[in-house]
Amino acid sequence: MTENKLLRMDNIGIVVESLDNAISFFSEIGLKLEGRGTIEGEWAGRVTGLSSQKVEIAMMVTPDGHSRIELSKFITPHIISDHRKAPVNALGYLRAMFTVEDIDDMASRLIKQGAELVGEIVQYENFYRLCYIRGTEGLLIGLAEEIGKR
Repeated sequence: MTENKLLRMDNIGIVVESLDNAISFFSEIGLKLEGRGTIEGEWAGRVTGLSSQKVEIAMMVTPDGHSRIELSKFITPHIISDHRKAPVNALGYLRAMFTVEDIDDMASRLIKQGAELVGEIVQYENFYRLCYIRGTEGLLIGLAEEIGKR
């Protein structure tokens, strides 16, 4: 039997109301817009199980080129559920974590754009400073600043 080996993780997907706001938010963190377009057609609905769909997407990439976030704005079908206000311990809740050089500066910049600090910036032993931020549209992200080597 041949073993199926994972090659890589290509991206995570986040559904948003406003692509422009989400692009601005993730650009402030340091991601770059890699591309933007519309996905529609019978083939797309077969992948997602939504039948007929029309989705505007924007692909954001990290500076190292290895990680991506696919932002999606559904034009059709209409959104049927909203999990953005769910507490962080809700089943299936999505959070993306970003490593930054200066967590205080990044948190301050995001807060000036309307983001909210969920709890507080805390230090985990001598390794990291960490926090959760609710950004545009209530999206939850984590920030980590490495302060020591294991």
